[in-house]
Amino acid sequence: MEYLCYNGPIGNGDKHNHLKLKIGVSGAAETGHCGIDALDKAKELGREIVRQGGMLLTGATTGFPLWSAMGAKEEKGVSIGLSPASSEREHVETYRLPVDYMDLIIYTGFGFPGRDLLLTRSCDAIVIGCGRIGTIHEFTIAFEDNKPIGILEGSWTMDETIKEIIERGYRPNEKIVFDADPKRLIEKVLKLVEADKVKEFRLGKNE
Repeated sequence: MEYLCYNGPIGNGDKHNHLKLKIGVSGAAETGHCGIDALDKAKELGREIVRQGGMLLTGATTGFPLWSAMGAKEEKGVSIGLSPASSEREHVETYRLPVDYMDLIIYTGFGFPGRDLLLTRSCDAIVIGCGRIGTIHEFTIAFEDNKPIGILEGSWTMDETIKEIIERGYRPNEKIVFDADPKRLIEKVLKLVEADKVKEFRLGKNE
């Protein structure tokens, strides 16, 4: 018996749909500091996640994550959002967050810090785009959880900030990859995820 990594379409009745790789996108809800190409890069990131067989998870917010969801839906992919709110009404009226471009929104009720934890825990890997402090929070959670992490380089400074955090953190991590091209970055991230899955499968067989 070999490890099975399913990259077929969701919703086709296949019993292995639950094995589809779940890739989270973390980025700024407010992108004024990100540069003129940030949203286009976010959309292409969402497209590539779907093109390469994954489904998209975001924090159900505006800005960079929303545009990645737009890209995923353009490719007829699956987009799931995890909201900090406890209901759709709170999501829209209190947090003022969108409901568009998501097939499913999970209302966590845990605010932004709790939402960040559930988002990263729900993903097989997380991809970091242009961001702010919340993006750094999601990065550090994923780092501590030993998740594969992709850092999208661009006209913003978040990629350089992450590099400095890694350097000053004094803890090596071989599951972090960088690239300025969304296609290449997702390819690198998926290789890390599949290596993790195979390792887990082999460890499980030897227990």
